Amino acid sequence: MSRRAKKAAPAPGAARPTVTVCRGCCCGTPAKVPRLEHEAQLTGLRSQLEGVAMVRRAGCLGACERANVIVIQPSAEGRRAGGRPVWLGQVNDPGAAADITAWVKDGGPGLAEVPGILDLYRFSPSRRVRHELED
Repeated sequence: MSRRAKKAAPAPGAARPTVTVCRGCCCGTPAKVPRLEHEAQLTGLRSQLEGVAMVRRAGCLGACERANVIVIQPSAEGRRAGGRPVWLGQVNDPGAAADITAWVKDGGPGLAEVPGILDLYRFSPSRRVRHELED
């Protein structure tokens, strides 16, 4: 048996990016975005990113004018490499979800450059909104 101390295992999901999908008062509702299968979008992201990223449903992220909102937070490695959360709004078509999935599979913020197509969806939320998600 080795005398070296064992490293603590990373917390579940700590080494992976986190994809937060807003499903609050506006995002995820057919009244606001009628042509999108909201649950199918969330289910698709979860199945496509299983083992790659943690995908979580959130209440209102406070950017209702940009429904549907998805935030990609970097993995621990991505954050060390300078990655910061990327906010995407008006993610209302399957192609956008596929582009997000491909980018996250490549490493996401800090480890892979954001595909140019996602610049169409990218926005900077208010400081108050950002801090509420990060707390």
